[in-house]
Amino acid sequence: NRPDVLDPALLPPGRFDRQVVVPNPDVVGREQILKVHVRKVPLAPDINLKVIARGTPGFSGADLMNLVNEAALTAARRNKRMVTQAEFEEAKDKVMMGAERKSLVMTEEEKMLTAYHEGGHAIVGLNVIATDPIHKATIIPRGRALGMVMQLPERDKLSMSLEQMTSRLAIMMGGRVAEELIFGRQKVTSGASSDIEQATRLARMMVTRWGLSEELGTVSYGENQDEVFLGMSVSRTQNASEATVQKIDAEIKRLVEEGYNEATRILTEKRADLEALAKGLLEFETLSGDEITDLLNGKKPKRESVLEPAGPRTSAVPPAGKPRPRPDAGLEPQPQA
Repeated sequence: NRPDVLDPALLPPGRFDRQVVVPNPDVVGREQILKVHVRKVPLAPDINLKVIARGTPGFSGADLMNLVNEAALTAARRNKRMVTQAEFEEAKDKVMMGAERKSLVMTEEEKMLTAYHEGGHAIVGLNVIATDPIHKATIIPRGRALGMVMQLPERDKLSMSLEQMTSRLAIMMGGRVAEELIFGRQKVTSGASSDIEQATRLARMMVTRWGLSEELGTVSYGENQDEVFLGMSVSRTQNASEATVQKIDAEIKRLVEEGYNEATRILTEKRADLEALAKGLLEFETLSGDEITDLLNGKKPKRESVLEPAGPRTSAVPPAGKPRPRPDAGLEPQPQA
């Protein structure tokens, strides 16, 4: 019952005069919802619900409940008495990106390539004009991705400035540029396909919707007239001439290439940082934003082992009452009277 597909005869004045829109919670709402769901969960002193709320933009109340449950289950698997920030981070990665693909065996060459690719994203992200802080870089495969660099917004975003958009284009190109710089043009992989797709989509929006192209001016060149059925476009209405479409394509290419050139400039200047970060990722697999900063300043991160217990797991619930004698414990069966 989407409003846009309802027959107007069903909605005469006086029948449904009030429409209540319930959006997903903002960062303050997410923090309050998390406080409700963690009431019965024993939390470690290092838990910061504000950071977790910041790192879960777009989550609904049910998503946040799922996040808390996943974190509690992960802590239980590790025989911990309290849930720490590490379990919440792992649960968040699992909910957002999928479970770790532990069965996936990557060769050393693939691991190295992924480390430099993700390192390229992170180094560009640390050196562009305006972007969100780097929260985490990892080369652990999750879902379809072999690695990921995650940025954490300071607050919920309502809009994006031009310098943030151009910075974002440079960050997206950072992975492909790093592969080319380190391994050469012939060794680049298809790993940047998602980055290229996102960059093209962002550049297209900049040109056709947001009026950020000097060549085409502040005009909207939307292709569809919102004729929607089940989320698919039924008919496509072109409201731009062939010459304008060619200009749009040229502008999209120019914007993406500018991002590519900016990423090339940053990574050429900061090649030593790229090498250091890639080696750190190969050694530790996952690095937080603070650990990346420390690593680039020559300080190695300290790690505690969080491996799951290899031995047989015992129940966390204590046994009630006296243990019953088992037939195989050397007792003779008693004759029936």
